[in-house]
Amino acid sequence: MTAGAFAGLDPCVHCGFCLQSCPTFLVTGDEADGPRGRIVLMQGLRSGRMAPNDPELTLHLDRCLGCRACEPVCPSGVRYGPALEAARHVLAHARPVPLAARAVHAVMAEPALRRPALAIARLLRPIARRLAGPSRVGFALGMLAATAPAPLNGTARTREERQRDGTAPPLSAAPATPVAVFTGCIMSGLFGHVHAATRRVLAANGYTVVDVPGQGCCGALHAHAGQHEAAATLARRNAARFAALSASTVVAVNSAGCGAMLRSYGALLAGDPLQLEAEALAGRTRDVTELLAARGPRRGAAVPLRAAYDPPCHLLHAQGVAEAPAAVLGAVPELDLVSHGEAEVCCGSAGSYSLVQPALSRQVLERKLEALREVRPEIVITGNPGCAMQIGAGLLADGGSAHIAHPVEVLDWSYERAGVYDD
Repeated sequence: MTAGAFAGLDPCVHCGFCLQSCPTFLVTGDEADGPRGRIVLMQGLRSGRMAPNDPELTLHLDRCLGCRACEPVCPSGVRYGPALEAARHVLAHARPVPLAARAVHAVMAEPALRRPALAIARLLRPIARRLAGPSRVGFALGMLAATAPAPLNGTARTREERQRDGTAPPLSAAPATPVAVFTGCIMSGLFGHVHAATRRVLAANGYTVVDVPGQGCCGALHAHAGQHEAAATLARRNAARFAALSASTVVAVNSAGCGAMLRSYGALLAGDPLQLEAEALAGRTRDVTELLAARGPRRGAAVPLRAAYDPPCHLLHAQGVAEAPAAVLGAVPELDLVSHGEAEVCCGSAGSYSLVQPALSRQVLERKLEALREVRPEIVITGNPGCAMQIGAGLLADGGSAHIAHPVEVLDWSYERAGVYDD
């Protein structure tokens, strides 16, 4: 896998088109903190000219967010993301992954550890919101606070109000399609409200939701840190669990990072006894907004909020999904979507990046916060848990009142107001 991934760097002609798309280069201005410089470093690692423990190599590869914003703008088609993970795999065998990251990865991978830890975290969210702030500890608490469901901000309506306004829009006449929701680790533990909204809006758009017991963490955190063996173990488990689904069942993912990871399972498990099952899972994986957009989606009632949509990097850049979230939010009347100049730039979360590179992570986030201050949204909409936690913590540290929501949550609010879920 490593040799093939490094080969994805070969088309690079060092033109520099990628530099202005790179969040860390925009912050530091250092060529080695941009894709072009890092490609040179990775080519040095590949050829043996640089040792895996070379401090210059490790410094600048560690500081990469892995957002893959450089890939869509590259005229030569360089596959940067897989090469970065391959390089980090080599680095992880030369020196240990930071302890904080390893601890988080271990907890997320093991349900017996993850479930009680995240249950305690849920109980602490009200306290975390009160103590959130700009300090490192306050920011961490803000990340936890941002996982709580956003209040409806007065959007709820009574049944009588809905009846006065008319009946709910009819269900699509398209035949029902079976769909399984990928539950993951952070999403199931801290964003259960997003899973619940996902199930409701899928059902309201003609999908039949089926369960897949025994699934778990996708392994994205581990793969991004170079822990490929751990990522492969998790991929095998998920591939085996989802192999029991009928051929017509699609897999809905409401976490951009998980979706990108599932879609890479075939490459991750190349040559593995479960390669075919992994490729099948990758092929049937869709972001939830793609599935909803394929059905319209069904329109709801007005949700009069000023909102900013912030596309997750692993949805926009890694998976190339741009139009589907717009279609979902377009089905919500009176949602005032405002654009900001940093929407396509990484927020600085990047899995466990904010743990191991806290200062640079906050510098990257500050650009986005400054753009959001200019448009003053009541709610920021994004489709990835790490992005929600990072941006949400930044908003709390700023003293703002804006909340974070997933696109399906906003559509869910709209359906509730329209009476779609009424008996």
